[in-house]
Amino acid sequence: MIVSVSLAVLLAVVSVLLIRGRRVSLPTAAALWLSGFTLASTGVAGPVNAAIQAAVGLISHH
Repeated sequence: MIVSVSLAVLLAVVSVLLIRGRRVSLPTAAALWLSGFTLASTGVAGPVNAAIQAAVGLISHH
């Protein structure tokens, strides 16, 4: 579990640095950060996966 949380924190830090350096936009960094939680399989991976599936479902129905 410690490794998973560390990976999620590391990806959040990288996202913040990319935003501050104006390398990526805020939505892109948010997607990177959320995918970090999904890949790390932390406790929030379930809700993040559900949110991603809902967003994809919403986009695919339009």
